[in-house]
Amino acid sequence: MTCPHCESTAIRRRKQQTALGYRRFSCAGCQRRFNERTGTRFNELQFPTDIVLLAVLWRLRYKLGLRDVSELLLQRGYTVSHETIRTWEFRFAPLISAALRSRRRGRAGRSWYIDETYVKVSGRWCYLYRAIDRDGELLDSMLSEHRDRSAARRFLRGLLEVSGRRPLRVTTDHHGSYPKAIRWILGRRAIHRRDRYLNNRTEQSHRPLKQRYYPMLGFGSFESASRFCTAFDEVRNYFRISKTPASLAARREVFMSRWRQLIQDVSAA
Repeated sequence: MTCPHCESTAIRRRKQQTALGYRRFSCAGCQRRFNERTGTRFNELQFPTDIVLLAVLWRLRYKLGLRDVSELLLQRGYTVSHETIRTWEFRFAPLISAALRSRRRGRAGRSWYIDETYVKVSGRWCYLYRAIDRDGELLDSMLSEHRDRSAARRFLRGLLEVSGRRPLRVTTDHHGSYPKAIRWILGRRAIHRRDRYLNNRTEQSHRPLKQRYYPMLGFGSFESASRFCTAFDEVRNYFRISKTPASLAARREVFMSRWRQLIQDVSAA
């Protein structure tokens, strides 16, 4: 561990701990004191980091409202209002998305399937662009107010950034915004297939988001909708087990190992 103020390694652990049980240290270089969370995004929180991330992951992973999450935390001994849960989601859902997105960088397949689905935001229909590869792994998602060539180009640029390489085949529906956007961004070597039957796997991959989105009765703002949809897709894809283990116990072991690893990675961010 290094000092978050001067990055010196000459630190000494103190006997006292914080009220939440985190270790305290003192730096011999700058003579300042700090704890394990100093310099992180969780420093000023009045609750443990793992409890905060647990609440945000519950919100993203399961069909729970803000008040449902606060009631579950009440059973764990923490009194938290639903507005606090909303604030935690606003602050830390993008952090979880960024951590999972960086893990996927450069691992995309060479066959892409792109499609859009409708999401209601403040009484208006918006378009959620989503892309998966041949194995069903998420490539990227993007919420847009319009469904046009400009939105398609922005989405394809994001796909290139995450995948790190150009695809061999791209499958879309018959919307007219894709042909030129694919030629401009991905090049003419990428084979563009426009077939709704081949793109059926992307249509089926919209179902989990729809099932999670319908109980919420839409979103109040475009920013909150974009933040939630992106984080939901990232979390769902992270816990998706493509190759099913032999037993239920093995699946549970994989789930718990990924859950612990995610909390550990985000806590250290």
